[in-house]
Amino acid sequence: MKRLLPHCPGLCAAARALTLGALCLLGPGPASAAQEAGAAQPAEVTVATVTATAQQAQVRRGLNWLDAHRDHSARQLADIGAIIAPSGQEQERAHFVAGAMRAAGLVDVRVSPVNNVVGRIAGTSGKALVFVSTLDDLATVAQHQRAAAHPPRVSGERVVGPGSNTSLTTAALLAAAGAWQHSGLKPRHDIVFAAVAGEETGLLGMRELYRDYRERAIGFVDVLGEGEVIEYGGIGIHWWRVTARGEGGHTLEGGTPNINQAIGRAVDRLLQLPLPAPVDGAAVAWLNVAVLDSGAVFNHRPETGWFSLDVRALEAGHLAMLEDDVRRTLAAIEAELPVSFALEAVSTLPPGQIAGARESQLVRSAEAVSHYLGSSPRIDNRGSSNMNIAVAGGTPAIQIGSERGGRRGYPQEWADIPTLQRTSRHVFLLSVILGGAAP
Repeated sequence: MKRLLPHCPGLCAAARALTLGALCLLGPGPASAAQEAGAAQPAEVTVATVTATAQQAQVRRGLNWLDAHRDHSARQLADIGAIIAPSGQEQERAHFVAGAMRAAGLVDVRVSPVNNVVGRIAGTSGKALVFVSTLDDLATVAQHQRAAAHPPRVSGERVVGPGSNTSLTTAALLAAAGAWQHSGLKPRHDIVFAAVAGEETGLLGMRELYRDYRERAIGFVDVLGEGEVIEYGGIGIHWWRVTARGEGGHTLEGGTPNINQAIGRAVDRLLQLPLPAPVDGAAVAWLNVAVLDSGAVFNHRPETGWFSLDVRALEAGHLAMLEDDVRRTLAAIEAELPVSFALEAVSTLPPGQIAGARESQLVRSAEAVSHYLGSSPRIDNRGSSNMNIAVAGGTPAIQIGSERGGRRGYPQEWADIPTLQRTSRHVFLLSVILGGAAP
């Protein structure tokens, strides 16, 4: 059980001053924000800051509202999870969430052309702090939803049923929005809540959201859980489908040439490619082959087959270097055997690193909130989520995550209600601290 730290009411005045300092350090827009992040700043938001902030009367009112509406949040999570929404088919879930945003008091709620759902608490500065959740889900989850005997439902401390796990993040944003409305606080910056579509298929929704907000966002927070993990930089991930083609025929015509021979050579050599040297003992690039598919019958040489290629790196230069090595390796095998290879890009996630981001107020504030809520967060620069789009564009962004429950992608999927509550509290407190809340 997570335990809250002791209250320190005497620090309220200091907390207000530190909150204003945090706002200045975040900067007014993407260009200046990236420049600000380039120089390490003093950690002006601490656990004491969060503790004092949480004791302010209006903030406490919002936190108490979250506690009082725990059961409502759990039922709302079940309702969201019940709506089938694989990537590209989020319309029904999007319109449901839009209605819930309006009920929570958000303004300018809209469903975008790609089925993002966006609403805001209006500020006065013209800038925005953007919180992001994932609206869509896996295709396998949709299959389990259709086959389930009943939709997700509340059972003790869990919401049980396919569709519940990922939907926890959207339910948390809705709860945090409700806490704002019932607190009576007014932010200096717009507090934007966005449930984005297409996360599982190329981050289509996040790309649209970033285009809409990059000029005025002081930062993006990708909400994947309560904050046991905080990531401030992005791993670049390129997925390739490598297809081999060659001469087919019956076994009696001879076992070679055979595309499986070429695929075997390719997989063996690719997995032995040298990777860039680790930095401070930590890997900076990765390469993996996970899926192979060719042939249909025992007595026939297949004419085509394919394998997957997963290439990852912290820097774009390392990605390019590895992929050049891949192409040279495949070309060498083409010279040895009568086969051809073709690479098809399946998914592309850009890398992104902002100098000094570890010491930024965005990271330090999330870290302090996590400690306040009882976690000892792991903090690193290896995120792979919606956040990557913003960081790659030079805009400060973080990912706060944790386990949300269990068995995601299986019929027995479930979400943890206490984690939902802590995630909501984290979003609310972080938005109060960085959003410039005023009574």
